[in-house]
Amino acid sequence: MKLATQKKLAASLLKCSQQRVKFKPEHLHEIKEAITKSDLRLLISDGIIFKQGEKEVSRVRARKIRVQKRKGLRRGHGSKKGTPNANTPDKERWMNKIRAQRAFLQELKQKGHLSIATYRALYRKSKGGFFRSKRHIKLYCDDQRLWEK
Repeated sequence: MKLATQKKLAASLLKCSQQRVKFKPEHLHEIKEAITKSDLRLLISDGIIFKQGEKEVSRVRARKIRVQKRKGLRRGHGSKKGTPNANTPDKERWMNKIRAQRAFLQELKQKGHLSIATYRALYRKSKGGFFRSKRHIKLYCDDQRLWEK
């Protein structure tokens, strides 16, 4: 049963493409007899001819990714975009480094491994960016023989 003409007319009435026009299979004889736009309008109002909904983008994958990101996944090198400064700002990196160094120097002073004068000198050096890490402070103290007996 060819209903191409009816489909074309229905598409123009429903203001959509012919692919989206659907007929109820049990009423195909009525649809075949409808040859004018007014006949088709009646069938549309009865719900025998209808427009199928538009296909939308599925959010399933997006939700799955969001759950993974909440768990702290997807943070590897392949996911990073932009400069290193964009991922962790220089200031934040500096703050983390200097806080670790200052805490380490404080700990050494409290344990009695450094004199107050040595502590102050090392503190100023770390403030000036002299030390790369806590390990560097240890190496420097070994080389300069700054440990208190």
